[in-house]
Amino acid sequence: MNADSMTNQAALASARTTAGETVLEMSRRGRVMLVFLRHTGCPFCREAMADIQRRRAEIERSARVVFVHQAPEDEANRAFFDAAGVGDIPRVSDPERALYRAAGLKRGSLWAIFGPYIWFRSIQAMLTGRRLGRMIGDVFQMPGVLVIEDGAVVGEYRHRSQADRPDYVSVACPVR
Repeated sequence: MNADSMTNQAALASARTTAGETVLEMSRRGRVMLVFLRHTGCPFCREAMADIQRRRAEIERSARVVFVHQAPEDEANRAFFDAAGVGDIPRVSDPERALYRAAGLKRGSLWAIFGPYIWFRSIQAMLTGRRLGRMIGDVFQMPGVLVIEDGAVVGEYRHRSQADRPDYVSVACPVR
């Protein structure tokens, strides 16, 4: 996270998952990979969840996955995560985007959200059945991945565009 450690600790301590524990508590028991998603209609977020589901066993050898999203939890669970087959993965509902800000995830530029590369990747995503859906959340919010261990960031992936497709296995096991 980009702010001072006191702010980071407070953000992680206030981020409660659907499993009932805070991200800080989880990170004290082992490595946690926070996957920050965009809005619920984002085809690239659906792609990310499919990538994580496909390689989940490999990822979880290194880190426990926690999704961070902007929708109210009940709606997100029903319309987004269960449909993607990842409804059992803990989540943090962050409609105010406080954890996004604490993580230093900014709003994207027009280029990062609507540039030519995005159009190309959108067509690819649509060809695999990942279409734009109902948007709940800030469409300009950039995604990202942070790996947290004992309350500290030990790895990260910063998206340059909304369409980046990180290797979640590599991100989950950062080299120190």
